[in-house]
Amino acid sequence: MNLEALKIEFVQEFLKLQSEEAVSRLEKILRKEKNASDERIFEPMTKEELNKRIDKSESDFRNNRFKNSSELLAKYE
Repeated sequence: MNLEALKIEFVQEFLKLQSEEAVSRLEKILRKEKNASDERIFEPMTKEELNKRIDKSESDFRNNRFKNSSELLAKYE
């Protein structure tokens, strides 16, 4: 079932509810999910932030403060 069909089915079941408490709980869940979603909104870096990150990365590399791919893979095996 695709997302649109799930939404329609949910709304149909929601409209059948007779319990104010159940509606209130679902409303709280919806608000909580919306707030969590709003927090995940991507905020792009400014050019200055990007350039600082590039400078730090280049400095870290020059000073051997990095891990190669085999070291990273070993960590998760």
